[in-house]
Amino acid sequence: MSEFSHINKKNYPKMVYVGAKKITKRTAIAKAEMFLGKEIIAHFKNDELTTKKGPVFQTAIIAGIQAVKKTSELIPMCHPLLINGVDIDISIIDIKNIEIICKVEIEGKTGVEMEALTGVNITALTIYDMCKSISKNILIKEIKLLKKTGGKSDFNI
Repeated sequence: MSEFSHINKKNYPKMVYVGAKKITKRTAIAKAEMFLGKEIIAHFKNDELTTKKGPVFQTAIIAGIQAVKKTSELIPMCHPLLINGVDIDISIIDIKNIEIICKVEIEGKTGVEMEALTGVNITALTIYDMCKSISKNILIKEIKLLKKTGGKSDFNI
């Protein structure tokens, strides 16, 4: 069994040293599924809903991108990274549900899984915030990492 990478010999928290790692292209893709319900989805026109707070999906995407960039400020052991790109897509998958996909890319010494997961979380929470005036029957159903490339191991669902 491998040891936790963020614990030192005294069992104190530490930030993993990445200075000796090679710079490689790294990608992570995370997904969130949300139940919005028929009542909310019925308000959408051309795959967008505009509320008094503004366009829901466009605002949520911007919030998700900001979250990706601030991940190291939110999660203590994450390294600050120079992100090469973030792409967030939101799709209505049926009359009640939506899907959020966040892809993060970097050339660096550490992965971007936490950034992609943070991006879909904040995107989903922003949608929740902007739609709760229509219905409080909203559910963030599932958040998961779909793919990670680069570094010493790849992951793909």
